[in-house]
Amino acid sequence: MIKKINWRAILFSLLWLISLGGLITLMSFIEIKKSNLKCKDVKVLLPGRFNFIERGEVDNILKESAGEMVGRDLIGINIHRLEKVLKANPFIEFAKVYVDMTGVIHIQLRQREPVLRVVNMANLHYYIDANGKKIPLSNNYTAKVLVASGMIEEDFSGRVDTLKTKMAKDLFRVASYIKGDTLWDNQIEQLFVDLKGDIEMVPRVGAHKIILGNADSLQTKFRNLLIFYKRAIPKVGWDTYKTINLKYANQIVCQKNLNDSTEVTFDTFKQMADSTKIETQN
Repeated sequence: MIKKINWRAILFSLLWLISLGGLITLMSFIEIKKSNLKCKDVKVLLPGRFNFIERGEVDNILKESAGEMVGRDLIGINIHRLEKVLKANPFIEFAKVYVDMTGVIHIQLRQREPVLRVVNMANLHYYIDANGKKIPLSNNYTAKVLVASGMIEEDFSGRVDTLKTKMAKDLFRVASYIKGDTLWDNQIEQLFVDLKGDIEMVPRVGAHKIILGNADSLQTKFRNLLIFYKRAIPKVGWDTYKTINLKYANQIVCQKNLNDSTEVTFDTFKQMADSTKIETQN
């Protein structure tokens, strides 16, 4: 029996081979043209609102790595090495280097974004960026971010590194949550780890301290704090309480400045939350 020929598969294979051949030819053409081109210019794109690294420093890195590039044959410039050297800088999160058909070298950079500045128990200072990486301080720029201090054991070698301890990871989670909310970003100005290992928050408005505990249930804890600010503070004033404790899942414990304490149950705040929603809807 004669087997039926699969013309569709043959046609597909033929088209694939033609496309591959065309791509190889095009790449060969580009390489030939590139070998005849000289570098006409170097364009650096360095966006962002942080100034950890400036254009002059980028130029110095490029010059130390490849020398003067403008006017040289592109074939003699190792763009992959340039990219690798740029990525090695602790303040550069992303680097891409490529050459266009006119002989211009394009360099796209993205700086790291800090969310927290840490002062550990050994008085070592470092930042934690938006990806949870430890990065050094900069001689050029001081980022206006939350500062965390107190009983923090997380060490820093001076190089970009991941977080090791649970406390450092919790501090990063808290700082990221605060940064993502305009209200709390404006209200909370500092984090502190006390002798019990609890995370405390220092607000800009009010003389109280806020005991957060750990980084669990952050959405619930901050929701309760917001309800407390909206419902309790207007009645008693900002200076009535010494501490506002959010550690417990079912209650907020508030210690007054007169050395006594008042407990408000979670159910009470739930009713406040519901009435706030109704008022907002009306």
